Amino acid sequence: MVVKRRVPRLRELTPLMQFKRPQWDATQRRVDAAFTIEDLRRIAKRRTPKAAFDYTDGGAEDELSMVRARQAFRDVEFHPTILRDVSNVNAGWEVLGAPVALPFGIAPTGFTRLMQTEGEIAGASAAAKAGIPFSLSTLGTCAIEDLVAAVPQGRKWFQLYMWKDRERSMALVKRAAAAGFDTLLVTVDVPVAGARFRDNRNGMTIPPSLTLRTVLDAVPHPKWWFDLLTTEPLAFASLDRWPGTVAEYLSTMFDPSLTFEDLVWIKEQWPGKLVVKGIQTLEDARAVVDRGVDGLVLSNHGGRQLDRAPVPFHLLPVVSRELGKDTEILVDTGIMSGADIAAAIALGARFTLVGRAYLYGLMAGGEAGVNRAIQILETGVRRTMQLLGVTSLEELSPTHVTQLRRMAPIE
Repeated sequence: MVVKRRVPRLRELTPLMQFKRPQWDATQRRVDAAFTIEDLRRIAKRRTPKAAFDYTDGGAEDELSMVRARQAFRDVEFHPTILRDVSNVNAGWEVLGAPVALPFGIAPTGFTRLMQTEGEIAGASAAAKAGIPFSLSTLGTCAIEDLVAAVPQGRKWFQLYMWKDRERSMALVKRAAAAGFDTLLVTVDVPVAGARFRDNRNGMTIPPSLTLRTVLDAVPHPKWWFDLLTTEPLAFASLDRWPGTVAEYLSTMFDPSLTFEDLVWIKEQWPGKLVVKGIQTLEDARAVVDRGVDGLVLSNHGGRQLDRAPVPFHLLPVVSRELGKDTEILVDTGIMSGADIAAAIALGARFTLVGRAYLYGLMAGGEAGVNRAIQILETGVRRTMQLLGVTSLEELSPTHVTQLRRMAPIE
């Protein structure tokens, strides 16, 4: 067959020529090019020195807990319903006594300004704009009062590591309460620090030591080093400088004598909501609920403590069935997409926390990168809900999700 050809007319070409307005802001252009959290991770890896990136990216020992947690979300099978009107979707509800616009918040992370100089203030600002909570770590690099002064709006949660110096620990708690933080996350899975071999191999110290290795690593990351050296020195709630690795420092600080009864003591001194973070068995979940906490976080610390620990997402259905009517259940570890978040809500979580996903955005582009990470997750949550045929989080249920397990216990 012979195709007859002609010269196209200009008016026919005009609708096909769509020129995108140029983005002159290099940072915004860079993060706008990311469509997934993994895209942000790749950008972050290029822009961050190895020691700082690996501190975020790595896990304990062989990193099996971290890998398994991520695989658990990949092994989800969704069961969509069809022919529902999903033109309007509400992805928010009430969590721990106040509304949230989305079913995820920013998890507490330590040494955050080491990852990127804007640090916690960038995270809190992005979270406030999105209508989600921001969690400040005991090991944060921004003082409680400075964070509130910089970002007075938005919900803020404070994460507590109980130190051997308990008076000092509770002084931080009182400061957080006075500053208006509404929820206390008591982390209980760190009697000692996990073996984080990436940090050992990189000689990860606080602040970074200027060894030959770090000097050579600075060459491809001049912006990171410029920001580190020309902004306020890194400051922590608990130390100014530590000559050993992060893990060595943590092991000298954490209190391995903490017990269930200490939760009651902490609760008596905290006026807001109390959530226990680091629950990894149904029995422990029941024990903290019996002591009157307002919520619990199923978490293995992002795979950074006990390697081969239970996968929190695998534990979620049974804890939800047994205790979901008595307390609010949160989950973290391995969450890298909005689909992961929707799956967790469907299986009984009231809320989820994202740590690495937020930090990848921060390292990729500061506050603009965090905004992009939140946007990626929000878009994923809403799209997944629409494709499942639901218009609210209340409509998500276990009927929408099957967990496909690669590993099962040997009988």
